[in-house]
Amino acid sequence: MSLPWRLVDGSPVTASVLFHNVEGRAVNRVTFNRVAWRPALDAAGVPRGRENGMHALRHFYSSVLLDAGESVKALSEYLGHHDPGFTLRTYTHLMPGSEKRTREAVSRVFGDGPKSDDGPTTAQGA
Repeated sequence: MSLPWRLVDGSPVTASVLFHNVEGRAVNRVTFNRVAWRPALDAAGVPRGRENGMHALRHFYSSVLLDAGESVKALSEYLGHHDPGFTLRTYTHLMPGSEKRTREAVSRVFGDGPKSDDGPTTAQGA
């Protein structure tokens, strides 16, 4: 996989997968769950279940990136999805509310507001 290195906008660097099997290929998630993850949960006394599964880590990763403002298109690539629409449909519930950001963006454009007292009554000639 190729991602920026050292700096957010740094030159992409291609690296081999961190976890690989004996053949040097990426670890199969089913095998990893069976051989490593579930035994680790058992050893730590953490109950098995969806909330403690490897998929929860994927959701955590996605939510951290979305909260940081990463684009859905980039996240889609990082997750290996072929369609950003699928990523959006899957992770939209993790996206932070935008109401505050929207208000702040409009406030930045208008600054302190208009200098005159224009409003609904002024527009109606009252």
